Amino acid sequence: MTTSPRSVYLVVTAAPPVLRIDGLIELLTRQGSQVTLVATPTAASWVDLDALTGCRNRVHSGLPGAQDPLPRADLVIAAPLTFNTLNKWAAGISDSLALGVLNELLGTDVPIIAAPCVKPLLRKHPAYDDSVRRLAQCGVPLLDPDSITTRADDGLATFDWSLILAATADP
Repeated sequence: MTTSPRSVYLVVTAAPPVLRIDGLIELLTRQGSQVTLVATPTAASWVDLDALTGCRNRVHSGLPGAQDPLPRADLVIAAPLTFNTLNKWAAGISDSLALGVLNELLGTDVPIIAAPCVKPLLRKHPAYDDSVRRLAQCGVPLLDPDSITTRADDGLATFDWSLILAATADP
């Protein structure tokens, strides 16, 4: 009996860790996952999607009536997740394919792990606490930004992808 690989949606937004998203894709594919990267339009402009290997990617929805090429997801990892996207998601706004995917899967049995990349000052904004609380009430574990974020040699925020991968072991 063969089992199909775990299908992981990797939803990415325009925060500095997306510049190194190939590291998480590599870790996921090495463990046998089939990765589908779903990027916000701004995140897609930051990353050379054609250069990414080991995954399929999408930025925009297909035309009405077109067959949806996304496989069924077994797991969703939203990383990095910006302040803007986190708040829109918690409010139910679906103004991009990435937010549409997050909103559609929020009420299903598909586990979602969220890794915010949000500055400490923005985390003091009242909307952030409200959004984190709402998503947590919906069963979404939000990883602590301070625990998963480091600084790369260029000074930009990056994620310790191994910590995010560890969180997927038992979402």
